[in-house]
Amino acid sequence: MTIEVTGILGLIHLVITVYALVRIFQSNAGTGSKVLWTVLILLLPVLGLILWLLFGPKG
Repeated sequence: MTIEVTGILGLIHLVITVYALVRIFQSNAGTGSKVLWTVLILLLPVLGLILWLLFGPKG
C-alpha cells in the first residue's frame, strides 16, 4: 500500500522541504553536516524534517 501526498498537502510539504534545504545551506555548519542533513531530508522526507527541526544546525 502506498500513500500519495497530492494537492495542498503536497504543496505544503514541498515548501517546507525547500525552506529546510535553504536554511541548511545558509547555516554555519560544516560541509559534512550539510550533506548529511540534505540526504536525510531527501531520503526520509517526514522523519528527516522532524529530526532537522529538533536537532538540525542552528544559525
